[in-house]
Amino acid sequence: MREKYPLLQIIDQEGKWLDESNEEGLLEEKVKQFYYHMLRIRTYDQKGVALQRQGRIGTYVPFAGQEAAQVGSALALGNEDWMFPTYRDHGASLTFGADLDRMLLHWNGRIEGCLPSREKKIMPASIPIATHLPHATGAAMAEGYKGTRNAAIAYFGDGATSEGDFHEGINIASVFKAPVVFFNQNNGYAISLPVEKQMNSETIAQKAEAYGIPGVRVDGMDVFAVYFAVSEALERSRSGKGPTLIEAVTMRFGAHTTADDPSKYRDQAEVNRIRDQVDPLLRLEKHMKHRGIWEMAWRDSIETAIQDELEAAIKRMETYEQPAVSDMFDHVFAEPTWTIEKQKQRILSTGGSS
Repeated sequence: MREKYPLLQIIDQEGKWLDESNEEGLLEEKVKQFYYHMLRIRTYDQKGVALQRQGRIGTYVPFAGQEAAQVGSALALGNEDWMFPTYRDHGASLTFGADLDRMLLHWNGRIEGCLPSREKKIMPASIPIATHLPHATGAAMAEGYKGTRNAAIAYFGDGATSEGDFHEGINIASVFKAPVVFFNQNNGYAISLPVEKQMNSETIAQKAEAYGIPGVRVDGMDVFAVYFAVSEALERSRSGKGPTLIEAVTMRFGAHTTADDPSKYRDQAEVNRIRDQVDPLLRLEKHMKHRGIWEMAWRDSIETAIQDELEAAIKRMETYEQPAVSDMFDHVFAEPTWTIEKQKQRILSTGGSS
């Protein structure tokens, strides 16, 4: 089945062309845009882990290793398209245009960070697994009924493809030819469970066959390959041909969240050993050097600007009061149910603040 779904690549791990046919769409300015966003979200991600370790934000979900998948897919979107991310796709959300301050407030537990984006059609990160896929299908169908060319993209991990909502969302999108791209980031683990123990399918892309839609398997560490695969799928959906399932094969360098230890379920030393060999950011850097468009002064300047942007946003985040424990109960329903109220009172009675 892997032969039927070959891994789409544009550049190899040394940054050299494997397919130059797309070079015309990858001029210097575009390549630098990719690099800027990948460096920006990598720096943000490193800062997120550090802030959690310092006790300045709550549990954090790192995505190091998945920058190419998130940046390549986000930059393929149009301004009026919809994004339905998961808790690991804050890099994609920031690249698409989410507000950095509000993103940090989200990780700090403030309610202001849990609202839909005002800047773009970016829905709040889905914590339940795969439940947002039917929502993405619904938003895409609505755009179709309105007669626009707007589309939707739904992000999810490999574990989500074992959930009922995955199948329901794709099935209905297929039947009604909804303009939606189902973008899977297969990082090999559903928290601690390796993908080969959660399904018998050789690939995730092949699951598209059950619904009569195209399935595409792409190197998720190759930002160019991701960008072109998602762009093609979006264009297909805009022309009324319906959804596409994309499997971006990638790697999560670190833990599932800052609350777990990956060395308990995989050979983390091996991951650390090969990390520099497969790093998507380093691959792009090598490519730029091959093409003679790498400038260290430019790289230093954008790194400084990114650091300044982050530090200023963190300072603003820390001007907010700490969130109240009751917040997580007060915004579930317009009128609290007795079960929610009972849970709230139980927490408060154990010393939680109001």
